[in-house]
Amino acid sequence: MDGFHIPVLLHDVLDGLSMNPSGIYVDVTYGGGGHSAGMLSRLSDAGKLIAFDQDDDALLRAEGNDKRLILVKSNFRFFSQHLRYMKITEVDGILADLGVSSYQFDTPERGFSIRFDEVLDMRMNRSQKKSALEVLNEYDAEALSLLFRNYGELERSGKLAGAILQFRKKNFLKTTGQLSEIVQQVYGQKHLNQMLARVFQAVRIEVNTELDALHDFLETSLPMLKPGGRLAVISYHSLEDRLVKNFMRHGKTEGEQESDVFGNRFSPFNQLTKKPIMPSEDEMEKNPRSRSARLRIAEKRK
Repeated sequence: MDGFHIPVLLHDVLDGLSMNPSGIYVDVTYGGGGHSAGMLSRLSDAGKLIAFDQDDDALLRAEGNDKRLILVKSNFRFFSQHLRYMKITEVDGILADLGVSSYQFDTPERGFSIRFDEVLDMRMNRSQKKSALEVLNEYDAEALSLLFRNYGELERSGKLAGAILQFRKKNFLKTTGQLSEIVQQVYGQKHLNQMLARVFQAVRIEVNTELDALHDFLETSLPMLKPGGRLAVISYHSLEDRLVKNFMRHGKTEGEQESDVFGNRFSPFNQLTKKPIMPSEDEMEKNPRSRSARLRIAEKRK
């Protein structure tokens, strides 16, 4: 685990999972390993933790000498297939800490951060082909406008897409600095950092198909939980949080809550957090990246 890594809402996560010391738990987003280390601290020798990450860098930096910990390289959308391959049919709790890890943000060549002028990449799995370069240089104006509007919730998304295509007529859009200059031309200086964050978020979601992966993960988490097992998810923007809230409320990410033949609505979960848990002022001061975090926890009905 990295010394600089500060796991977000750690104690709320651990308390919310109400961990059985001899249980089986899953951390589908290992990242810097902070949440996994906390979960291991509450497990006895009989307990087990399976942790997933699609980023080779995360797994290379992991502490792999704990016999209770199994590390798996995979996108979290496929976690249930891996568990079944291990002959694990149900678990006591599942954690997902969504978004980009601190390591990814702080490694300039990964291209996730507006702080560095580096090649546009944004791949969480560096072995996949599609990066931000392909998205920004090959998508047409309509596709770019759509992703900026849907994934960045940006106004003037069409104007931004047009500015990118105008740039592409003479240049290959290669660096985060070039993209930042285009965004500044469209939105101005006043709210530039906010607009940049939304643009980078939109491109990153597209590159990594993050919302599709989240949908698949949530849908497969329910059958993998024991009755009474708990699901904890930390999201960082409204698109993620909306899917998580709907799933914990209705048992599915989209659509209306199901009803029985008498019209009585039911959900496979008991929501343990009617409103999301947010970091304290003290935590946000110590770890500014926790500021947008929202934790929701639900328990599978027995």
